[in-house]
Amino acid sequence: MALNLSSKNITKAVLRQYRLSPSKRLGQNFLIDKFAVKKVIKAAQLTKNEVVLEIGPGLGALTQALAKAAGRVITVEKDFKMVEILKNSLRGVKNVKIIQADVLKTPNTKYKIQDTRYKIVANLPFYLTAAVIRQFLESKKPPKEMILVVQKEVAQRICGSPPKMNLLSVSVQFYAKPKIVGFLSKKSFWPQPKVDSAILRITNLKPQAPKTERDLFFKVVKAGFSHPRKLLVNNLAKKINIEKDKVIEILQKNNISPALRSETLKISDWKKIARAFSVYRLL
Repeated sequence: MALNLSSKNITKAVLRQYRLSPSKRLGQNFLIDKFAVKKVIKAAQLTKNEVVLEIGPGLGALTQALAKAAGRVITVEKDFKMVEILKNSLRGVKNVKIIQADVLKTPNTKYKIQDTRYKIVANLPFYLTAAVIRQFLESKKPPKEMILVVQKEVAQRICGSPPKMNLLSVSVQFYAKPKIVGFLSKKSFWPQPKVDSAILRITNLKPQAPKTERDLFFKVVKAGFSHPRKLLVNNLAKKINIEKDKVIEILQKNNISPALRSETLKISDWKKIARAFSVYRLL
């Protein structure tokens, strides 16, 4: 029989049983609120025909709910101690596969997901958020959607729009459409983090651009955001090492004012600039 993990007391008791405590290094903040779990499941809009890849399941509170809502769940946990608990907490749950691995060092092929329309659902530690999102957006077999519990401020940055764009929002929006679909109180987790969280849905994943095109795009974007308080033209000229007058000419040809700052540009603007710089063999 599966353990009921949707309470702080049970979560603490399980960890005591295994003589463990939450790892700060791994950013372990466990979901202890059944209503928060239900909110994530509702946001994921799962059917019994879908496959879910869950990253960092911890003790398995969200995993149990995913198993009831989806057809199959593949859960990837780095901490081998948590894997031991997962095998117990998910005992008797037939549609869950537990993989002990570092998701950032594991090729997608290891998960053996045949369904190209799989979804990722995860309560992500802060330090993993950007890397995990980028890894799967750039994957040869990207998910249909990503439903992620992340820090509220991080979600807001990812969903930024002009004039409040940033390197993270551009990096995600180059590939897909992010949207905040709900919020979770910091009280929904134990240990309690300092900030609230948001449920972030990432959809409309676009077909992968050629690697050279992606590399050029991000080289230009990183140059543009290298000094946020400086003008776009100055950042590009300095970091890409092209004469300022030439950069001004390129921007003006693409109807982009040299007096703008990077946070005011749209994704389409960055694509225009990257294409214009392609003749300079920056890679």
